[in-house]
Amino acid sequence: MKRRVVVTGMGALSPIGETVSSMWEKARQGVCGIEEITHYDTSDFKVKYAGELKTYDAEAHFDKMTARRTARFAQFALVAAREAVAESGLDFAAEDRTRCGVNISSGIGGLPVIEAEHSKGLDKGFERVSPLFVPMAISNMAAGLVAIEFGLKGSCTCVVTACASASNAIGEAFRQIRDGYAEVMVTGGSESCISELGIGGFTSMKALSEAEDPGRASIPFDQERGGFVMGEGAGVLVLEEYDHAVKRGAKILGEVVGYGVSCDAHHMTAPLSDGSGAASCMTAAMEDAGLTPEQIGYINAHGTGTPMNDRCETLAVKTAFGPAATQVAMSSTKSMTGHLLGASGGIEAILTLKALADGFLPPTIGYRIPDPDCDLDIVPNVGRQKPIRYAMSNSLGFGGHNASLIFGRTD
Repeated sequence: MKRRVVVTGMGALSPIGETVSSMWEKARQGVCGIEEITHYDTSDFKVKYAGELKTYDAEAHFDKMTARRTARFAQFALVAAREAVAESGLDFAAEDRTRCGVNISSGIGGLPVIEAEHSKGLDKGFERVSPLFVPMAISNMAAGLVAIEFGLKGSCTCVVTACASASNAIGEAFRQIRDGYAEVMVTGGSESCISELGIGGFTSMKALSEAEDPGRASIPFDQERGGFVMGEGAGVLVLEEYDHAVKRGAKILGEVVGYGVSCDAHHMTAPLSDGSGAASCMTAAMEDAGLTPEQIGYINAHGTGTPMNDRCETLAVKTAFGPAATQVAMSSTKSMTGHLLGASGGIEAILTLKALADGFLPPTIGYRIPDPDCDLDIVPNVGRQKPIRYAMSNSLGFGGHNASLIFGRTD
């Protein structure tokens, strides 16, 4: 018999707020977190804007030595995990830690570390790079450090499926608990690669918005969309077996009720033009949850703002939802946060859960010019009060990776 899996803690750092509560308040208000890049000099770059964490101070969370020895993406994961675990009220000293695990993703890991150490190697010789270069750069270190912080000795893994990474991580953690391998999983994603090489690489492949107005940079579903805007941050959830949470009197924030996964098996970067791969993923999630399309009240779209993604995702929803596609509201919170790559599914899972809890749908901001190819209800510009019981969060990644999560209220 499949076990129920609930959410008992959430933690976040994003361009619109560095805690869950501050992020959700800005999302409700439709605040844009896209501003000029400050991580490096953009004078010679076409792309000028990103979703940075403007007020993040590593030394507010770590001592100086730890801050120097820990990559920025891993720091984000630790800070978000601390917030999530604190909210959960879990005392891991009282738990069987072999039944508590971690699955925290990162799409790229410590790219800025790689850049800095490569430059040092060219200048001083490659045997003079930092002895911490490898552990700071590898993508799994965020998960490893969270496990170390809380002494979690169960399964500790890191999903790397590009922009679907965090949603896959949450889905696989959900299965770990549902299928009886764990009681608690700390899961989500973390990313920080707003750097010269990161921005340069995506610019070269024509994936990023080169807009000169930050308000018209991240504009999913708008006919003038020209690419995504890079963001950074982390979103971490504490998932827990339902009876385990009830027994200790935990506050339940929502329930993970379905998970679907598929692969386009088509192209390195482009989705299937008919959206069929993403559609099969959404259908699988609904079947896993035992729900019909009519029961889904809201979709947090992948909604990157690239011309092809938004058109194909619209087609996918129409295929998976059939006639119900015209009734479901589907917004892209990337219009506010930018695209956090391997962390996006973590942030968007949290926003979806908050939408369920508050009965409020966050908007797709910056929307001006309708696109006939993206003609669903995208909650344009202003959020909407609407009680919903079930909501879906979609993530679609390079390599054809598709992941859909469905969350539900438990009250």
